[in-house]
Amino acid sequence: MHFNQQVVLPATGNLKHFERLLDSNFVYLVLLESHLARLRSLIQLANRHQKKVLLHVDLIQGLRSDEYAVDYLSQEVRPAGLISTRTPVVKRARKKSLLGIQRLFLLDTHALHTSLRLLEQFQPDYIEVLPGILPHMIKQIAEHTNVPILAGGFIQSTKEVEAAISAGAVATTTSHEPLWKKYNR
Repeated sequence: MHFNQQVVLPATGNLKHFERLLDSNFVYLVLLESHLARLRSLIQLANRHQKKVLLHVDLIQGLRSDEYAVDYLSQEVRPAGLISTRTPVVKRARKKSLLGIQRLFLLDTHALHTSLRLLEQFQPDYIEVLPGILPHMIKQIAEHTNVPILAGGFIQSTKEVEAAISAGAVATTTSHEPLWKKYNR
C-alpha cells in the first residue's frame, strides 16, 4: 500500500496552505520550498496532526542539497522522506531510513535514457516523474523499472490524475488546490 492509498499528494511551499493541509484528511504532504530555520517546527507541527511530510530537499533555503544535509535532516528534522534530483541525496536518505524519492525531469529522449540508466544502477523507494501529464512516458518508465512512480508537474485535473494512475503511477503530486479539495476524503 502506497501513501495510505492517497492518489493525490498535496504539494506546497506556502505556509498558509501547509497549515490548512494539517486539518485535511491527507496523511502525506509534500513540502516544497521552505527556510531551514522553519523546518523542524513545521515537521513537528505536522507530526502532531498525524501527517507525514515528504520534504523537497533541493528547495530548502539555507541548506546545501548533499549527503550532509540528509544527515542533518534525518537527525534533527525527521521528515518521512526526501525528494531530490540528486541521486547521492536519495541514496543517503534511504540509508537513514527515510523514503528516498528520485525526481526525474523528462526534458527529451536523452534525459529519459540517462534516467533509465541511472535507475538500473540505483533503485530509490519512488520515482517522481515530471511532467506528470505524459501518461505514455509514465507507462514507459514503469515498464523499465520496478520502482513505484509518482507523477508531478502540471497535474491540474481529475482526468490527468486518472491518466497518470492508469499509466502506472501510484500517486500524483500537485500544488493545484482544487484537486486537494476534490481528493480530500
